[in-house]
Amino acid sequence: LRFKFATAIICSNANMSDGRRAVDSDKVWTTLITNLDYLPGLLTLHHSLVKSGSAYPLVALYTDSFPAKGLAALERRGIPAQRIEYLLPTKGRDYSNDPRFYDCWSKLSPFSLTQYARVVQLDSDMLVLRNMDELMELDLDDGDFAAEQTPGAAIGGSPRTASPGSPTLEDLAVKNPSTRVFAAGHACVCNPLKKPHYPADWTPGNCAFTTQHAAPDAAQRTSPDPVTQSPLGFMNGGLQVVNPSKKLFEQIVKHMEQGAMDMDFADQSLLSDLYRGRWVALPYIYNALKTMRWEGVHSEIWRDEEVKNVHYILAPKPWDEIDAKTGEWTGTEESHRWWIDFNRERKAGEKASGVDDEF
Repeated sequence: LRFKFATAIICSNANMSDGRRAVDSDKVWTTLITNLDYLPGLLTLHHSLVKSGSAYPLVALYTDSFPAKGLAALERRGIPAQRIEYLLPTKGRDYSNDPRFYDCWSKLSPFSLTQYARVVQLDSDMLVLRNMDELMELDLDDGDFAAEQTPGAAIGGSPRTASPGSPTLEDLAVKNPSTRVFAAGHACVCNPLKKPHYPADWTPGNCAFTTQHAAPDAAQRTSPDPVTQSPLGFMNGGLQVVNPSKKLFEQIVKHMEQGAMDMDFADQSLLSDLYRGRWVALPYIYNALKTMRWEGVHSEIWRDEEVKNVHYILAPKPWDEIDAKTGEWTGTEESHRWWIDFNRERKAGEKASGVDDEF
């Protein structure tokens, strides 16, 4: 019911939080948490970041739907938490086929957190295998400047459905002085599970990663250009590198309010549309979608030893494969085994330090 009757939350100061820092650092990792279902993922994500030797803290961005027992679990582990508003458009698309997308609007909140100079947003179903602190120093445009350079882009939809007369990807790449609004990885638009509600043009032939199959070594260090090598110009919202800005966030919320009904993938559709051709495409290793490892998807470029951050998209999640009675893992996918190993290590370390709860 909250989805049906919700209205957009637009803070007067364009900040989704109270404006204070949760930690003594102006550069942070953040991850959104709205319920207990993803808490095992968040805790193991935190463990993996620490194990990677990151110099930067992870801040859990929680909404009012996140229960007190979850906050207590974070506090016991010393994980900083920061309350944010739950963001929804006044009139949004029906995501009953994929309810996870209702929460995804709130993943736009890092753009509003101007108390930080740099925010790298991570999904809670990620696992950091290697240090990637270099993302904190990645060159991006000043947020206010980037907002000021945004042309009258098509409202709603995505680059493939832009209204007549709106700038083409090529026009934006050539003419716009701001082409580094944020950084992210490409979406894999192969639709390997053949989900019927996905757009018809989500096919291997339109996938940016397909263009790299002939040069797998280069794929570890470079990414297809979002203008010339990505037919749909679509990003994945699992990892976003952001310079927060009041003007950018206001622009984003306005675009959400005007076009959410036409946005198939919530935050991903919005950012891909509003800033089409103006974002930095990261190599797949920073947002390595687990399906890319599958034979017949993008196994041609996947290298286990190069991947820095695995993204466990779709269901089941690795923690869903843990037997509630025995605690044993019941899955078979190798990439899920990596998460299980990190999770066991995390829980053993917590128990040794006196933290032993259901999470």
